[in-house]
This record gives sequence, structure tokens and C-alpha cells, in this order.
Amino acid sequence: MSSILDAAKLKSETGGRPPVAVEISPEGVLAAALPSAGGKPVYAFENLPDGFVVPGIEDTNLRASEAVASAIRSALERVSPRSRVTTLVVPDTLVRVFMLDFDTLPAKIADALPVMRFRLRKMVPFDVEQAVVSYQILSQTKEQCKVLAAVIPGPVLAEYEAVVRASGYEPGAVLPSSLAAIETVDSMEAVLAANLSSRGITTLIANGQELLLYRNLELPEDAGERAREIERTIAVATAYYEDRLGARPVKLYYAGNREAAEFATWLGETELSVVELAPKPDSGAMTSLGDSSIAGVTGALVGATA
Repeated sequence: MSSILDAAKLKSETGGRPPVAVEISPEGVLAAALPSAGGKPVYAFENLPDGFVVPGIEDTNLRASEAVASAIRSALERVSPRSRVTTLVVPDTLVRVFMLDFDTLPAKIADALPVMRFRLRKMVPFDVEQAVVSYQILSQTKEQCKVLAAVIPGPVLAEYEAVVRASGYEPGAVLPSSLAAIETVDSMEAVLAANLSSRGITTLIANGQELLLYRNLELPEDAGERAREIERTIAVATAYYEDRLGARPVKLYYAGNREAAEFATWLGETELSVVELAPKPDSGAMTSLGDSSIAGVTGALVGATA
């Protein structure tokens, strides 16, 4: 199967993805698999030393590719996948996600992609002609076509694909962490979510099949400044939610490399209730899962082939 960048469907159709997923992050490699149709996922995590994975759109990301490939192989072997094809979940830092409006869009992907690339040319800080672009039509009328587009530098995607292949597996769909994580919410109602990583924070607002907000922000290293920036980011997303939907959000769905209770302390005075997107399981973990959130790989399995 050839690898693609899959701009995650907010509600996937059954049969869309493999029953196995793997997420590569600076902290390590997290694998998840469905052992059987209708069964609960099993998980395994392999830690990586600092500096082995450095997500970015310019420089080499995988500074120790053999070690990363070994970690992928070990994590996947522990969950006994039923497929050698895996959904690959990558850091949000690598992917630029946009909601775009078009008057019309060609029906054929081969005809639509040049239109998409032309639109994205001045919106991304890398060569869009060498990038991998994927899109999903969110809604379409005679007057307007709303599209969710995702774009990643070609060499960066190739680097991550290559290390998965070096581990003995084949990358299928490729998902940014937050778009994968949001699929864990089984609701057609509006959802405010945040995904915290060691490098940044992504805020999202999904309303049924429509993505109203997707914002990724790099965070400062200083702990105090970092906490203040997180508070501001959530406040902005909350205000945007209220402006677009005419009501204040009650819950903030959260995924990240810190506990939800700790994250909540950084939000200042707020009425938001912080809820885990995907709480760690009481059973089904083949290894210690460390501080990694399981939301990305769990969401990647939504709609997986049984």
C-alpha cells in the first residue's frame, strides 16, 4: 500500500484504516492494535532518549533513525498486530492544516490538487510543490465548497515513512496527532479540544463533520511563560467557540504529555472541566505507557478494518 497523508475524517467510515497504529514523538514510540473485531485496543510504549526525535519542517527529524526503527519494531511486536500495514501518527509540528473555501473544486483529485497547491503556495513556509497535500471536503453547495486541507513537506514525510519501513512495517494513512486524537470523541455535538506536546499546543473545535478551529502554536521553554501562553491559547479558543456557536463550552477535551489535572492548573480561573480525550486503560497495556497520551493512536484506530 502506498503511503498518503490522510487529513483525518472527523467521523471515519468503517473499514478505512488498518487495525494497527504507531505514533512517533520526542518521548518515544507508542503502538496500538485491535486484537480482534470489536475488541479493545492493546498498547505498548518504547522510550527514546532526548534528541533522537526532533520534529520540524526543515532539518532532519530523526537523529538516530536505527534506534527509532528498533523502537517501532519492538512496540509493534508487543501488540501482536494483525497487519504489517500501520497508520502512522506524526507530531502536529510537521503538518499545516487549513480550512479553505472555494467557489468550486474539480471532482477528480488529480485536477483538484493543482488548485489546492496554488492556494496553499503563500500559506506555508516550504515548497508546496514538493509537499504532500491531502484534503477532505467538509461541505459542498452550488455556491461554496469547504475543504479541510493538510500539507507536509515531502522530505519530512519520507523520513518518517522510511523509518517505519526499516522496522519491517508499511505506513498506510498518515495522521497529525491532533486530528487523530479528536476522533476519539464519539459525539456530533460541538467539541473544544487541546493537545499538548513537548514543543507546542494544538487547539481544535469540531462541530459534527465540520472543523471550526485548528491552531498549532509553538510554546516557550520557560515554565512560567509556557503556562501563561497555554492559558492565553485556551482563552482564545474558548472565546472563538462562544463567538461561532453562541454558547460557552463546558468541557475541554484534553490529550497531552502531562496529567489533565496538572494541565487544568495552568488555565487560571475558568469554568471549563478538563476531560481526558482517551484515559489510559486499566488493562491492555503491554508496557508502561509513561507520560504519553494514547489519544492519537486510539483515534487512529477509529474506523479501522475489523
